[in-house]
Amino acid sequence: MKNFTYIRATSVKDAVQRATTDQNAMLIAGGTNLVDRLKVFLDEPSQLIDISRLEMKRIERTNEGGLSIGALVSNTTVADHEDVRRDYPILSRAILAGASQQIRNMATVGGNLLQRTRCPYYYDTAFPCNKRQPGSGCPAATGINRMHAILGASDQCVAVQPSDMCVPLAALDAVVVVEGTKGKRQIPFTDFHRLPENTPQRDTNLEPGELITSVIVPPVPFAKSGVYLKLRDRTSYAFALVSVAAAVDLASEQIQNVRLAMGGVAHKPWRSKEAEEFLIGKSANTTTFQQAAEIALQEAKPLTHNSFKVDLAKRAIRRALTVSAKGGGVV
Repeated sequence: MKNFTYIRATSVKDAVQRATTDQNAMLIAGGTNLVDRLKVFLDEPSQLIDISRLEMKRIERTNEGGLSIGALVSNTTVADHEDVRRDYPILSRAILAGASQQIRNMATVGGNLLQRTRCPYYYDTAFPCNKRQPGSGCPAATGINRMHAILGASDQCVAVQPSDMCVPLAALDAVVVVEGTKGKRQIPFTDFHRLPENTPQRDTNLEPGELITSVIVPPVPFAKSGVYLKLRDRTSYAFALVSVAAAVDLASEQIQNVRLAMGGVAHKPWRSKEAEEFLIGKSANTTTFQQAAEIALQEAKPLTHNSFKVDLAKRAIRRALTVSAKGGGVV
């Protein structure tokens, strides 16, 4: 490990200024993903800027009736928060499915959004990787790719975004609030993460030096019936093969509104607005939900070892929509 300096930021402005001045610096809060990467030399920062003591640890009601969640709120605090459990159980369940208690206690909301792929080729520096070194190649595209993307991939990268929490945030139309040298701005959650295209080294649309300060979850009354379904190789804390966040709003068995997003299938949380648009006005039944699943996966391009994900995702969508339409709860 290369030597680096450590500095504790005194304010958001201070952290932004330091990160902007030194492009090789990295921000650290809980460190549950960054420390892993440091250990295997994926990241070699010139300095670590500790932001863990900044004032971004509150969950507050917005004027519109939603929630503003500070970037330094721990995953445990979000999952256990009374308002989250009551109004956005889909978010609480996703976090609880994502990691052990010890990791949730350390991991932060902002860090969860910024965690990098767990693609084994990315972590093993013996292999080339376009995400580590653009232009070097993507061995996963022709290698062991069972866990990799079936949607939105490119010739440059077929890795998937690993977060559970990000899937319901995409479904709920959350907004990421960031601050940089040019001031504050808001990024719609579905625009925050990037598809690989020709720049797989970039995971998000953050500008250099920008810092996540909070995530705003708008009021979604029917989110109380939301369902998070995670399918994985083992029940313990494993990354998703496929996950689905779904919420259905019914009136007289007719769908008035719906939200649908998937994890484990793309380089970013995959919101299927085409399937949502199809469902509006339809009857809530197995046939309708199966048709929506077909629409959601119509652009899937499976790799050598992960074609099973296509059918798995369709079944998961159908199940999640069915359970949500019946009032939600644990799948």
